[in-house]
Amino acid sequence: MGPSVLDTGRSVVTIGVYDGVHRGHQRVVERVVAIARQRGLRAAAVTFEPHPDEVVFPGSHPHRLTSPRRRGELLTGLGVDEIVVVEFTLELSRTSPADFAQSVLGERLRAAVVVVGENFVFGQGASGDIDTLRTLGDKYDFAVEVVPTLDDISSTAIRERLVAGEVEAAAAALGRPHRVEGVVVRGYQRGRQLGFPTANVETPQHTAIPADGVYAGWLQCVPVANLPTLYPGERWPAAISVGTNPTFEGVPRTVEAYALDRDDLELYGAHVAVEFAARLRGNTRFESIDALIAQIHADVDAARRLTR
Repeated sequence: MGPSVLDTGRSVVTIGVYDGVHRGHQRVVERVVAIARQRGLRAAAVTFEPHPDEVVFPGSHPHRLTSPRRRGELLTGLGVDEIVVVEFTLELSRTSPADFAQSVLGERLRAAVVVVGENFVFGQGASGDIDTLRTLGDKYDFAVEVVPTLDDISSTAIRERLVAGEVEAAAAALGRPHRVEGVVVRGYQRGRQLGFPTANVETPQHTAIPADGVYAGWLQCVPVANLPTLYPGERWPAAISVGTNPTFEGVPRTVEAYALDRDDLELYGAHVAVEFAARLRGNTRFESIDALIAQIHADVDAARRLTR
């Protein structure tokens, strides 16, 4: 048990988008928290919203691994005392490294130590690097510590794994199953008609959704302000379908989750999380409803084995 946070106003800071809060991010944040506890300072994380690529490269819309709310939840869970969400604008993108260090690290957070990954860049045109940061640290009275990156772990690489449907590889890099969140809305109710009622999850735009297919995973309600909190503390093994359901033509791409052996759940309007454990198969067009039902039974059995 380290010293409690002192009322010095100074902090140990890390800076980054932190989309996904993957295992590489976690190493940096854990180091921030460790130094802060040792020195009795605040542990702070500076993140950006919207994603900088959306501003610097309009129309790029990188698929988000975590919502801002979930990102904050994960950072807080790692021990961060303060999360500073900086609005990323064109004006900010043109800010020099020196001005950023002065206004955010020096004046706003009174940084004593800044902890970053070894590929860290900042400021206009990514013109500032770790050497720049150290020089500015001498000027604004903060030390710099660099945490080595983990090989092949990045938000971009995780997005690529999800596009390929490789949710187990994504989970290994994240340190937890990939999660998609959204509000349960009314769909075509075909699952209910087939005996497998599903939660049809309306996800935010540009969410990183795995490739079309059928997956094993989990479904749970997530407390969110201004929405009903249903079934608190419950988390159900689930069979998950992503895609257009080719057996029924004209269906938009959806994320649907069937909580195994539960036909009594009333989830409309609830905010839920769908977590992906393993891919069972790709999407297939079945020639008959009976063939589809038989395959769903097989999918449910497989999901049960993988999530028990």
